[in-house]
Amino acid sequence: MSPQLDAKRRLARRARVTFDALEHVVAGLGTSVLALIAALLVVVCALLSAVGVGVLLAPHVLRLVHVVAEQERARLTRWGPDVISPGPVPSGLVAALRSQAVRRELVWVAVHGVTGFVLGVLGLTLGLNTVRDGTFPLWWHLLPPADATASLGLWQVRDFSGSLLVSLMGIGWVLACLLLLPGMARLQALPGRALLPLGSDADLATRVAHLTATRAAALDAHSAELRRIERALHDGAQNRLVAVTVLTGAARRAVGRSPEEADAMLGRAQDAAEEALRELRAVVRSIMPPVLQDRSLADALTALTADCPADCRIDADLPGRCAASVEASVYFVVAEALSNVAKHSGARTALVVLRRCGDDRIRVVITDDGRGGAHASGGTGLEGIRRRVEAHDGTFELASPVGGPTAVEVSLPCGL
Repeated sequence: MSPQLDAKRRLARRARVTFDALEHVVAGLGTSVLALIAALLVVVCALLSAVGVGVLLAPHVLRLVHVVAEQERARLTRWGPDVISPGPVPSGLVAALRSQAVRRELVWVAVHGVTGFVLGVLGLTLGLNTVRDGTFPLWWHLLPPADATASLGLWQVRDFSGSLLVSLMGIGWVLACLLLLPGMARLQALPGRALLPLGSDADLATRVAHLTATRAAALDAHSAELRRIERALHDGAQNRLVAVTVLTGAARRAVGRSPEEADAMLGRAQDAAEEALRELRAVVRSIMPPVLQDRSLADALTALTADCPADCRIDADLPGRCAASVEASVYFVVAEALSNVAKHSGARTALVVLRRCGDDRIRVVITDDGRGGAHASGGTGLEGIRRRVEAHDGTFELASPVGGPTAVEVSLPCGL
């Protein structure tokens, strides 16, 4: 791959990350406004407690705080690992205040209401200034002379050349967005990631429900795999073997009266038997690809990409092997993703990145430069990927805006 193409890919990935970060920051601005309102209500309730009214209002205020925290949990779950709710607020003011989850939510509304709001406003300002200054030469002449200034108001624009200088500031805003917005998004999400997940006093029933859902996903994935194998054998190899039987019988009946006809039938029977053998081998490879046992996961994926019509590249940095079931799941995830690339995306290039995250997880990202607009719903192959990943207690994320690019990110425990 040429250095220019590799640089374009890195820039495209950075631009996508920046757009996602801007969307994340703006969404965080909305939850920060709600958190700020909730924090003010908590302060008012605490002040009214001096005259007894606040004690009556406190349970309702705590439930409101919980509702706002649930909105933040949903937002963070859409942009990363799931943030599981600890459940409803305990009934009774004393029981609620004794709950560590409630106390964490109170701290969160105070922190996120301030820091989230500031970071959200700054992120939104960066985006608006980029658009304003970048397009300034197109509409500056429509403004009153006193208002024809750059976004920072550094100088007044009097002619077209001055508007071009403002557009250069727009390029500077673009660079600022590329450098700052991803970090701002992570910083804005930090209080929620630290305070809103399940604590040590989390309801055991919630954890059991999560494990039950994971087990159900594993059983569903197993049943779907059995149905796929059954269909492959019934529709493929079984029909071929029936044809072999029919042709062999016809050849035996024809051998006395027409040896040439019998020979032709035996040739067709041999072709059908060879086709059945190829299909049986394909089914066996789909259950557990032998290449995974003989070679590394990266080598197996390299062999898999040879059949992809798009220009596909593997970027793997795996210091060791994972459990066989995990490597098989990664293999099938990449196979299904590349199948979608070939059938639906119209992509010219694709990239598969594999990394070990710490000592206990493997991260896989499949990106392509296709038309985008993919959805993990409606029984598609992407939904099958989600079920297979959830069966291993992993995470699945899909980013596929209309017009592309599409990125599928999967994280799985290594199973060691």
